[in-house]
Amino acid sequence: MSDTQQQRPAPAPTVLTASEPLISARGVRVRFGLTEALRGVDVDLFPGEILAVMGPSGSGKSTLLHALAGVIVPDSGTVTLTAGPGADPVEITGLGEAARSRLRLGEFGFVFQFGQLLPDLSALDNVSLPLLLGGVKRRDALRQARSQLERLGLGEHLDQRPPELSGGQAQRVAIARALVTAPRVLFADEPTGSLDSLAAEQVMTQLAELARLSGTAVVVITHDARTAAYADREVIVRDGQIAVPAGWQR
Repeated sequence: MSDTQQQRPAPAPTVLTASEPLISARGVRVRFGLTEALRGVDVDLFPGEILAVMGPSGSGKSTLLHALAGVIVPDSGTVTLTAGPGADPVEITGLGEAARSRLRLGEFGFVFQFGQLLPDLSALDNVSLPLLLGGVKRRDALRQARSQLERLGLGEHLDQRPPELSGGQAQRVAIARALVTAPRVLFADEPTGSLDSLAAEQVMTQLAELARLSGTAVVVITHDARTAAYADREVIVRDGQIAVPAGWQR
């Protein structure tokens, strides 16, 4: 067992039952000036599921993702992370900035539309960076990063920098970076928005497979029905409120 595994064991996919939410948001309201971006949102995210959040531009989708991930603190309402049987839940909205930053580094992973990779670092160094920031020894961080990249079919591109990769390859590097820390939740904001249809299909197929293998819950913000089709469940955000598709039951 590596030092990484000893310092931070990967979360077991079966810590929670399928009926127990991993993240629960209740009554979440977020205002930007006079604009109310979220208006009393209630939503649950369950272990191991892929949840697609859809809606028109400006509906509050990305604001909801940022509230669930502790990037922003709602004006009212709560977001709670359930640790599992025998452990106290963590109210994310009650944490200070430093504690929320540690939570994002240790428990959450992020993938954005344009990857947000560091252009001067190789694919291998980009993926190993979250581990290094978490205190993992460089040798172990590089080994784990290499393994994650190889799982995504990028073993021949370890030393290439993001500008030298195709859009689909760069986005898979971003996914590898998000998954390398074994996050409990992966937040993906328009992960296929800048890709052509073939690259988008490849990215979502591999993201879904890897997330399910690791037991990671995934929140995908998307405009694209083809991307949402990879989800287990879909919610619609309209005017800052959640609308569950008709006929859906968990």
